[in-house]
Amino acid sequence: MDAALVRGLLRLLAVPLVVALAVLSFGVSGAQAATDVSEVAKSLRESPVYVDPAATDQLSGSDAEALADKIKDADEPIFVAVLPADFPTQNLFAKLRTETGITGLYGVRLGDRFDARADSSVLSRPAVDNLVTAVQDTGDAKAQLNDFVDDATRSGLGGSAPSSWSGGGGDPGVDTGALAAVGAVLAAGGASAYALVRRNRRRKEEERRAALEKLRVVVDEDITAFGEELDRLDFHPAEPGADDAMRADYERALDAYERAKSFMAAARRPEEVRGVTEALEDGRFSLAQLAARRESRPLPERRAPCFFDPRHGPSVADATWTPEGGTAREVPVCAADQARLADGLDPMTREVDTPSGRRPYWEAGPAYGPWAGGYFGGGILPGLLIGTLLGHMMATPSYAAMYGAGYGDFSGGGFEGGDVSGADFNSDDFGGGFGGGDFGGGGDFGGGGDFGGGF
Repeated sequence: MDAALVRGLLRLLAVPLVVALAVLSFGVSGAQAATDVSEVAKSLRESPVYVDPAATDQLSGSDAEALADKIKDADEPIFVAVLPADFPTQNLFAKLRTETGITGLYGVRLGDRFDARADSSVLSRPAVDNLVTAVQDTGDAKAQLNDFVDDATRSGLGGSAPSSWSGGGGDPGVDTGALAAVGAVLAAGGASAYALVRRNRRRKEEERRAALEKLRVVVDEDITAFGEELDRLDFHPAEPGADDAMRADYERALDAYERAKSFMAAARRPEEVRGVTEALEDGRFSLAQLAARRESRPLPERRAPCFFDPRHGPSVADATWTPEGGTAREVPVCAADQARLADGLDPMTREVDTPSGRRPYWEAGPAYGPWAGGYFGGGILPGLLIGTLLGHMMATPSYAAMYGAGYGDFSGGGFEGGDVSGADFNSDDFGGGFGGGDFGGGGDFGGGGDFGGGF
């Protein structure tokens, strides 16, 4: 059978060439051992597990294939490399991440030693260290790597499997007979594995759609409230005393109203709601400027809206507020809520529906992050929400994968797990070491001849 035809069949099945990679990695059909990180990365772009031909005693071909299937079925951005003990280790993780170019969690078994690194948008450094510690006493490579993958999939990784694992070309060095065998095996079992991946992705999309519909209720209320403000304004561009500046304020407010409606109508994911509330915040500030001009008052400074309910309009001051069970922080407040707090009263908070009844939005579900992010921007939001339920949710890597990044310190960057970022990543995520060693930069795997301080 022609190799090109076989590769076409594999693409139609949309199944990763796990067996083909096993052929490459384990010496079948004359494949050669990988000699540098670029070859390891090339394989990892096509399948989540790479075993160097010189390390096949650590993990067999069938075990590597099973581990790769587990990762793909979970739809997680986990990369595993099994390398010989003498594989060059200087800056290994940074080089591997650069050559692979894909955001994710990377685990490396080198001889009988193991370590891992991850992009912070996928998993925090402390969480990665804990995963490594949990499997350090597992000497058998098969058991250790399976435990690592199992623990990682329960850790709420940000993102999903890269699209490159859904297919790809074969290697010209593998003969046609081997590729034909690959096609036969994958045709028999690959469709069911791919179906599992598809189900996982459909589940995530269904969760996003459900979150958007919940959020749509609140956003529609905001748009309606702003429309009512425009109706109550009773401003006519041709009225006596109106000048060009007033008319410009009014036009900006009208444009913001139309943008908000248009953005909401087009929204398909929760993170797209941010544009809606950004437009509403712009519109309310324009109305505040218009009101000041009409009343011959000084123009207001550009401030964030009232934290307790953005429908109250731009804030006039910062006030100290302590959420239930949290710590005190300064939040922007409108004049009415400033007075209520000064009198020892509760502010007039924006409440939304939750499974336990009506609660303030910062005690509601994670979908309200994009809604709040549009009003308060990425820089100010983490300080406002720290210690609240919503703030805690937004601080997890899995939040960015489901509801979008871009909310200041809550975000690990613009890329989710599985995204192709090339060399655009934080090198600190892939450098350093543990236990006094330096897996990434000191020229040896663990520093001083040891993998870690406890070895």
